[in-house]
Amino acid sequence: MLDWIIRIFAWWHGTTFGTSFTTWLRGEFVGEDEQGNRYYRTRDGKVDPDLGFQRRWVIYNGLAEASRIPPGWYGWLHHKTDLAPPEEDYHPREWQKPHQANLTGTPAAYRPKGSVLNPDPDAAVTAGYDAWSPGR
Repeated sequence: MLDWIIRIFAWWHGTTFGTSFTTWLRGEFVGEDEQGNRYYRTRDGKVDPDLGFQRRWVIYNGLAEASRIPPGWYGWLHHKTDLAPPEEDYHPREWQKPHQANLTGTPAAYRPKGSVLNPDPDAAVTAGYDAWSPGR
């Protein structure tokens, strides 16, 4: 029951009923990436008259986070290429790294030394630092 309520209101947990219905009605499945995200385009390559180009979208497998889209699929979604990765036999370049989750807001987020969330008790005030005081 809770899953149904989440699907009605919470788009960030996958897809809502409206998106699922639109995908079923107007979408054409193009492919799936290694994370299970599914990619769609308008059926029969139909061009949207309001946009002037074909609509393309992704339905995330799990949490909707844009950084989870691989580079090949990103290029296709943003109309940088007309061929989807399965159609063009796409292979990532050697310098492209595998996906790493966005850790912002989690306990594993990067916190440099001296930050409020990672104080360094051994850090002394440097000799070149003069504190500001009013009226001086």
